[in-house]
Amino acid sequence: MLDLSKLKEMERRFDELEHSLCNPEVLNNPAEYQKLSKERKSIEDVAVRSRELGKVNEQITESHKALTDETDAEMRDLYRAEIDDLEKRRTELEDELTKLLLPRDPYAGRDVIVEIRPAAGGEESTLFAQELFRMYLYYAERKGWSTEILARQDTDLGGMKEVSFSIVGQDVYQHMKYESGVHRVQRVPVTESSGRIHTSTVTVAVLPEADSIDEVHIDPKDLRIDTYRSTGAGGQHINKTESAIRMTHLPTGIVVTCQDERSQRQNREKAMRVLQARLLEIERNKIENEMSSNRRSQVGQGDRSEKIRTYNFPQSRVTDHRIGFTVHNINAVMEGDLDDIVQALCENEQKELMEQLGQG
Repeated sequence: MLDLSKLKEMERRFDELEHSLCNPEVLNNPAEYQKLSKERKSIEDVAVRSRELGKVNEQITESHKALTDETDAEMRDLYRAEIDDLEKRRTELEDELTKLLLPRDPYAGRDVIVEIRPAAGGEESTLFAQELFRMYLYYAERKGWSTEILARQDTDLGGMKEVSFSIVGQDVYQHMKYESGVHRVQRVPVTESSGRIHTSTVTVAVLPEADSIDEVHIDPKDLRIDTYRSTGAGGQHINKTESAIRMTHLPTGIVVTCQDERSQRQNREKAMRVLQARLLEIERNKIENEMSSNRRSQVGQGDRSEKIRTYNFPQSRVTDHRIGFTVHNINAVMEGDLDDIVQALCENEQKELMEQLGQG
Protein backbone atom coordinates (compact mmCIF):
# COMPACT_ATOMS: atom_id res chain seq x y z
CA MET A 1 0.00 0.00 0.00
CA LEU A 2 1.44 3.34 -1.02
CA ASP A 3 2.02 5.94 1.67
CA LEU A 4 0.29 8.95 0.08
CA SER A 5 1.54 11.33 2.77
CA LYS A 6 5.13 10.31 2.00
CA LEU A 7 4.52 10.90 -1.69
CA LYS A 8 3.17 14.38 -1.01
CA GLU A 9 6.17 15.16 1.18
CA MET A 10 8.54 14.13 -1.63
CA GLU A 11 6.61 16.31 -4.09
CA ARG A 12 6.97 19.23 -1.71
CA ARG A 13 10.70 18.60 -1.26
CA PHE A 14 11.15 18.36 -5.03
CA ASP A 15 9.53 21.81 -5.45
CA GLU A 16 11.78 23.18 -2.70
CA LEU A 17 14.87 21.90 -4.46
CA GLU A 18 13.74 23.31 -7.83
CA HIS A 19 13.40 26.71 -6.18
CA SER A 20 16.73 26.45 -4.32
CA LEU A 21 18.64 25.55 -7.48
CA CYS A 22 17.56 28.89 -8.96
CA ASN A 23 18.83 30.79 -5.93
CA PRO A 24 21.89 32.95 -6.85
CA GLU A 25 23.62 31.98 -3.59
CA VAL A 26 23.36 28.29 -4.49
CA LEU A 27 24.35 28.93 -8.10
CA ASN A 28 27.54 30.60 -6.86
CA ASN A 29 28.37 27.68 -4.55
CA PRO A 30 29.39 24.70 -6.74
CA ALA A 31 29.54 22.21 -3.85
CA GLU A 32 26.06 23.13 -2.57
CA TYR A 33 24.65 23.20 -6.10
CA GLN A 34 26.00 19.72 -6.82
CA LYS A 35 24.64 18.37 -3.53
CA LEU A 36 21.13 19.77 -4.12
CA SER A 37 21.18 18.67 -7.77
CA LYS A 38 21.92 15.10 -6.72
CA GLU A 39 19.10 15.14 -4.18
CA ARG A 40 16.70 16.58 -6.75
CA LYS A 41 17.64 13.90 -9.26
CA SER A 42 17.21 11.16 -6.66
CA ILE A 43 13.54 12.01 -6.01
CA GLU A 44 12.55 13.35 -9.44
CA ASP A 45 11.07 10.07 -10.71
CA VAL A 46 8.96 9.69 -7.58
CA ALA A 47 7.71 13.27 -7.68
CA VAL A 48 6.79 13.12 -11.39
CA ARG A 49 4.92 9.81 -11.07
CA SER A 50 3.23 10.87 -7.85
CA ARG A 51 1.83 13.97 -9.54
CA GLU A 52 0.65 11.91 -12.50
CA LEU A 53 -1.00 9.45 -10.11
CA GLY A 54 -2.85 12.32 -8.45
CA LYS A 55 -4.12 13.57 -11.81
CA VAL A 56 -5.16 10.06 -12.87
CA ASN A 57 -7.11 9.59 -9.63
CA GLU A 58 -8.88 12.92 -10.22
CA GLN A 59 -9.76 11.89 -13.78
CA ILE A 60 -11.12 8.55 -12.59
CA THR A 61 -13.35 10.32 -10.04
CA GLU A 62 -14.59 12.78 -12.68
CA SER A 63 -15.24 10.00 -15.21
CA HIS A 64 -17.20 7.96 -12.67
CA LYS A 65 -19.34 11.01 -11.88
CA ALA A 66 -19.91 11.67 -15.57
CA LEU A 67 -20.86 8.00 -16.08
CA THR A 68 -23.40 8.21 -13.27
CA ASP A 69 -24.97 11.36 -14.74
CA GLU A 70 -24.93 10.16 -18.37
CA THR A 71 -28.06 8.55 -19.85
CA ASP A 72 -26.89 8.03 -23.44
CA ALA A 73 -25.78 4.38 -23.89
CA GLU A 74 -23.01 5.17 -26.37
CA MET A 75 -21.52 7.86 -24.16
CA ARG A 76 -21.69 5.53 -21.14
CA ASP A 77 -19.64 2.97 -23.09
CA LEU A 78 -17.06 5.64 -23.87
CA TYR A 79 -16.79 6.62 -20.20
CA ARG A 80 -16.38 2.97 -19.18
CA ALA A 81 -13.57 2.52 -21.71
CA GLU A 82 -11.91 5.71 -20.46
CA ILE A 83 -12.16 4.50 -16.86
CA ASP A 84 -10.61 1.14 -17.81
CA ASP A 85 -7.65 2.91 -19.45
CA LEU A 86 -7.19 5.23 -16.48
CA GLU A 87 -7.33 2.38 -13.96
CA LYS A 88 -4.76 0.46 -15.98
CA ARG A 89 -2.46 3.49 -15.91
CA ARG A 90 -3.08 3.90 -12.16
CA THR A 91 -1.96 0.32 -11.57
CA GLU A 92 1.18 0.90 -13.64
CA LEU A 93 2.03 4.05 -11.70
CA GLU A 94 1.44 2.36 -8.35
CA ASP A 95 3.75 -0.52 -9.34
CA GLU A 96 6.44 1.93 -10.49
CA LEU A 97 6.18 3.98 -7.31
CA THR A 98 6.31 0.86 -5.14
CA LYS A 99 9.65 -0.04 -6.72
CA LEU A 100 10.96 3.52 -6.50
CA LEU A 101 10.10 3.68 -2.80
CA LEU A 102 11.91 0.46 -1.90
CA PRO A 103 14.64 0.99 0.73
CA ARG A 104 17.53 2.60 -1.13
CA ASP A 105 21.10 1.41 -0.84
CA PRO A 106 22.70 4.02 1.46
CA TYR A 107 25.68 4.16 -0.88
CA ALA A 108 23.62 4.34 -4.10
CA GLY A 109 24.43 7.97 -4.84
CA ARG A 110 28.16 7.68 -4.12
CA ASP A 111 30.98 8.09 -6.59
CA VAL A 112 33.23 5.03 -6.80
CA ILE A 113 36.78 3.82 -7.08
CA VAL A 114 37.19 0.80 -9.35
CA GLU A 115 40.14 -1.56 -9.00
CA ILE A 116 40.91 -4.10 -11.76
CA ARG A 117 43.55 -6.83 -11.45
CA PRO A 118 44.39 -9.85 -13.63
CA ALA A 119 43.96 -13.20 -11.88
CA ALA A 120 44.37 -16.56 -13.64
CA GLY A 121 45.58 -16.73 -17.22
CA GLY A 122 48.96 -15.03 -17.42
CA GLU A 123 49.41 -12.40 -20.13
CA GLU A 124 45.93 -13.08 -21.56
CA SER A 125 44.49 -12.06 -18.19
CA THR A 126 46.40 -8.76 -18.24
CA LEU A 127 45.11 -8.06 -21.76
CA PHE A 128 41.51 -8.67 -20.68
CA ALA A 129 42.04 -6.44 -17.63
CA GLN A 130 42.92 -3.64 -20.03
CA GLU A 131 39.79 -4.37 -22.12
CA LEU A 132 37.55 -4.30 -19.05
CA PHE A 133 39.11 -0.98 -18.07
CA ARG A 134 38.31 0.40 -21.52
CA MET A 135 34.76 -1.04 -21.32
CA TYR A 136 34.09 0.85 -18.08
CA LEU A 137 35.50 4.07 -19.51
CA TYR A 138 33.09 3.75 -22.45
CA TYR A 139 30.20 2.94 -20.11
CA ALA A 140 30.98 6.00 -17.98
CA GLU A 141 31.07 8.15 -21.11
CA ARG A 142 27.64 6.82 -22.16
CA LYS A 143 26.22 7.70 -18.73
CA GLY A 144 27.72 11.19 -18.73
CA TRP A 145 30.09 10.38 -15.84
CA SER A 146 33.68 11.59 -15.51
CA THR A 147 36.66 9.34 -14.84
CA GLU A 148 40.15 9.83 -13.42
CA ILE A 149 42.98 7.32 -13.30
CA LEU A 150 44.41 7.02 -9.79
CA ALA A 151 47.08 4.38 -10.42
CA ARG A 152 48.00 1.94 -13.18
CA GLN A 153 50.72 -0.51 -14.13
CA ASP A 154 50.91 -1.59 -17.77
CA THR A 155 52.65 -4.60 -19.26
CA ASP A 156 55.03 -4.56 -22.20
CA LEU A 157 52.43 -6.34 -24.40
CA GLY A 158 49.65 -3.80 -23.86
CA GLY A 159 47.97 -5.40 -20.87
CA MET A 160 47.59 -4.18 -17.30
CA LYS A 161 49.04 -5.52 -14.07
CA GLU A 162 46.51 -3.38 -12.22
CA VAL A 163 44.55 -0.16 -12.50
CA SER A 164 42.47 1.91 -10.12
CA PHE A 165 40.32 4.81 -11.26
CA SER A 166 37.48 6.94 -9.97
CA ILE A 167 34.07 7.49 -11.57
CA VAL A 168 32.10 10.59 -10.61
CA GLY A 169 28.48 11.27 -11.52
CA GLN A 170 24.83 10.65 -10.72
CA ASP A 171 24.13 7.39 -8.82
CA VAL A 172 27.39 5.81 -9.99
CA TYR A 173 27.54 3.17 -7.25
CA GLN A 174 23.92 2.15 -7.87
CA HIS A 175 24.89 1.15 -11.41
CA MET A 176 28.46 -0.02 -10.86
CA LYS A 177 28.09 -2.08 -7.68
CA TYR A 178 27.10 -5.18 -9.65
CA GLU A 179 30.55 -5.28 -11.29
CA SER A 180 32.44 -6.45 -8.19
CA GLY A 181 33.68 -10.01 -8.52
CA VAL A 182 35.49 -12.34 -10.89
CA HIS A 183 35.04 -11.76 -14.63
CA ARG A 184 35.89 -14.75 -16.83
CA VAL A 185 36.88 -14.55 -20.50
CA GLN A 186 36.84 -17.45 -22.97
CA ARG A 187 38.56 -16.92 -26.32
CA VAL A 188 41.57 -17.77 -28.47
CA PRO A 189 44.46 -15.60 -27.25
CA VAL A 190 46.46 -13.68 -29.86
CA THR A 191 49.52 -15.62 -28.70
CA GLU A 192 47.87 -19.02 -29.30
CA SER A 193 49.01 -20.51 -32.60
CA SER A 194 46.93 -23.70 -32.41
CA GLY A 195 43.60 -21.91 -32.14
CA ARG A 196 42.67 -23.36 -28.74
CA ILE A 197 40.18 -21.49 -26.55
CA HIS A 198 41.68 -20.37 -23.24
CA THR A 199 39.89 -19.33 -20.07
CA SER A 200 41.27 -16.43 -18.02
CA THR A 201 39.94 -14.38 -15.13
CA VAL A 202 40.14 -10.80 -13.89
CA THR A 203 38.96 -9.43 -10.54
CA VAL A 204 37.03 -6.19 -10.25
CA ALA A 205 36.34 -4.30 -7.02
CA VAL A 206 33.93 -1.36 -6.92
CA LEU A 207 34.39 0.76 -3.78
CA PRO A 208 32.03 3.60 -2.83
CA GLU A 209 34.00 6.75 -2.11
CA ALA A 210 33.88 8.42 1.27
CA ASP A 211 31.58 11.44 1.24
CA SER A 212 34.04 13.48 3.26
CA ILE A 213 37.39 13.23 4.99
CA ASP A 214 35.57 12.98 8.32
CA GLU A 215 33.56 9.90 7.31
CA VAL A 216 36.64 7.65 7.47
CA HIS A 217 38.98 8.89 10.19
CA ILE A 218 42.60 7.93 9.64
CA ASP A 219 45.07 8.69 12.40
CA PRO A 220 48.31 9.97 10.81
CA LYS A 221 50.20 7.84 13.37
CA ASP A 222 48.66 4.76 11.75
CA LEU A 223 50.28 5.53 8.40
CA ARG A 224 53.70 4.72 7.03
CA ILE A 225 54.42 6.69 3.87
CA ASP A 226 57.36 5.80 1.67
CA THR A 227 58.48 7.71 -1.40
CA TYR A 228 60.32 6.34 -4.41
CA ARG A 229 61.05 7.14 -8.02
CA SER A 230 58.29 6.50 -10.54
CA THR A 231 58.75 3.81 -13.16
CA GLY A 232 57.39 3.67 -16.68
CA ALA A 233 56.82 6.43 -19.23
CA GLY A 234 57.72 9.93 -18.23
CA GLY A 235 61.06 10.87 -19.69
CA GLN A 236 63.96 11.99 -17.55
CA HIS A 237 61.60 13.20 -14.86
CA ILE A 238 61.31 9.71 -13.43
CA ASN A 239 65.02 9.56 -12.69
CA LYS A 240 65.18 12.89 -10.87
CA THR A 241 62.37 13.01 -8.30
CA GLU A 242 60.84 10.64 -5.78
CA SER A 243 57.23 11.53 -6.52
CA ALA A 244 55.72 8.03 -6.18
CA ILE A 245 53.94 7.19 -2.93
CA ARG A 246 53.55 3.91 -1.05
CA MET A 247 51.04 4.37 1.77
CA THR A 248 50.67 1.60 4.38
CA HIS A 249 47.82 1.57 6.89
CA LEU A 250 49.45 -0.19 9.84
CA PRO A 251 46.30 -1.43 11.69
CA THR A 252 44.93 -3.24 8.61
CA GLY A 253 48.06 -3.82 6.56
CA ILE A 254 46.44 -2.18 3.50
CA VAL A 255 49.05 -0.87 1.06
CA VAL A 256 48.25 1.72 -1.61
CA THR A 257 50.72 2.89 -4.22
CA CYS A 258 50.35 5.82 -6.59
CA GLN A 259 52.90 7.13 -9.08
CA ASP A 260 50.93 8.51 -12.03
CA GLU A 261 51.24 12.17 -11.04
CA ARG A 262 54.42 14.24 -11.28
CA SER A 263 53.77 15.75 -7.87
CA GLN A 264 54.31 13.84 -4.64
CA ARG A 265 51.44 15.81 -3.10
CA GLN A 266 49.03 14.77 -5.85
CA ASN A 267 50.06 11.12 -5.58
CA ARG A 268 49.59 11.30 -1.82
CA GLU A 269 46.08 12.76 -2.20
CA LYS A 270 45.09 10.03 -4.66
CA ALA A 271 46.52 7.30 -2.44
CA MET A 272 44.55 8.67 0.51
CA ARG A 273 41.31 8.53 -1.52
CA VAL A 274 41.90 4.88 -2.36
CA LEU A 275 42.79 4.05 1.25
CA GLN A 276 39.65 5.75 2.55
CA ALA A 277 37.51 3.84 0.05
CA ARG A 278 39.06 0.51 1.05
CA LEU A 279 38.53 1.21 4.76
CA LEU A 280 34.93 2.26 4.06
CA GLU A 281 34.43 -1.02 2.18
CA ILE A 282 35.68 -2.99 5.18
CA GLU A 283 33.18 -1.20 7.42
CA ARG A 284 30.37 -1.68 4.87
CA ASN A 285 31.05 -5.41 4.64
CA LYS A 286 31.11 -5.68 8.42
CA ILE A 287 27.63 -4.12 8.63
CA GLU A 288 26.28 -6.36 5.87
CA ASN A 289 27.68 -9.48 7.54
CA GLU A 290 25.80 -8.58 10.69
CA MET A 291 22.49 -8.58 8.81
CA SER A 292 20.45 -11.80 8.99
CA SER A 293 20.96 -13.98 5.92
CA ASN A 294 17.31 -13.90 4.85
CA ARG A 295 17.48 -10.11 4.61
CA ARG A 296 20.50 -10.01 2.30
CA SER A 297 20.47 -10.13 -1.47
CA GLN A 298 23.28 -12.16 -3.00
CA VAL A 299 23.41 -9.87 -6.05
CA GLY A 300 25.76 -6.96 -5.70
CA GLN A 301 27.45 -8.03 -2.48
CA GLY A 302 30.82 -7.46 -4.14
CA ASP A 303 32.45 -10.77 -3.23
CA ARG A 304 35.68 -10.69 -5.24
CA SER A 305 36.00 -14.51 -5.13
CA GLU A 306 32.62 -15.01 -6.79
CA LYS A 307 32.59 -15.69 -10.54
CA ILE A 308 29.91 -13.28 -11.66
CA ARG A 309 30.18 -13.08 -15.45
CA THR A 310 31.58 -14.89 -18.48
CA TYR A 311 32.57 -13.22 -21.75
CA ASN A 312 32.60 -15.91 -24.46
CA PHE A 313 34.04 -14.41 -27.62
CA PRO A 314 33.59 -17.38 -30.02
CA GLN A 315 29.83 -17.38 -29.30
CA SER A 316 29.57 -13.58 -28.94
CA ARG A 317 27.92 -14.27 -25.59
CA VAL A 318 28.03 -12.50 -22.22
CA THR A 319 26.36 -14.32 -19.33
CA ASP A 320 25.80 -12.99 -15.82
CA HIS A 321 25.76 -16.11 -13.64
CA ARG A 322 24.01 -14.51 -10.65
CA ILE A 323 20.71 -14.20 -12.51
CA GLY A 324 21.29 -16.40 -15.56
CA PHE A 325 21.00 -13.42 -17.89
CA THR A 326 22.65 -13.61 -21.33
CA VAL A 327 23.18 -11.14 -24.17
CA HIS A 328 24.49 -12.19 -27.58
CA ASN A 329 26.38 -9.07 -28.65
CA ILE A 330 29.76 -9.15 -26.97
CA ASN A 331 31.23 -6.40 -29.16
CA ALA A 332 28.57 -3.92 -28.00
CA VAL A 333 29.16 -4.88 -24.37
CA MET A 334 32.90 -4.38 -24.70
CA GLU A 335 32.17 -0.94 -26.18
CA GLY A 336 30.38 -0.01 -22.95
CA ASP A 337 26.79 -1.05 -23.69
CA LEU A 338 26.07 -2.51 -20.24
CA ASP A 339 22.55 -1.10 -19.83
CA ASP A 340 20.64 -4.36 -20.49
CA ILE A 341 22.79 -6.32 -18.03
CA VAL A 342 22.67 -3.66 -15.32
CA GLN A 343 18.90 -3.22 -15.76
CA ALA A 344 18.32 -6.97 -15.40
CA LEU A 345 20.43 -7.06 -12.22
CA CYS A 346 18.62 -4.03 -10.81
CA GLU A 347 15.18 -5.54 -11.50
CA ASN A 348 16.22 -8.81 -9.89
CA GLU A 349 17.43 -6.96 -6.80
CA GLN A 350 14.11 -5.08 -6.61
CA LYS A 351 12.16 -8.33 -6.94
CA GLU A 352 14.16 -9.98 -4.14
CA LEU A 353 13.75 -6.95 -1.90
CA MET A 354 9.98 -6.85 -2.46
CA GLU A 355 9.77 -10.55 -1.62
CA GLN A 356 11.79 -10.02 1.55
CA LEU A 357 9.62 -7.10 2.64
CA GLY A 358 6.52 -9.18 1.92
CA GLN A 359 7.80 -11.85 4.27
CA GLY A 360 8.71 -9.35 6.95
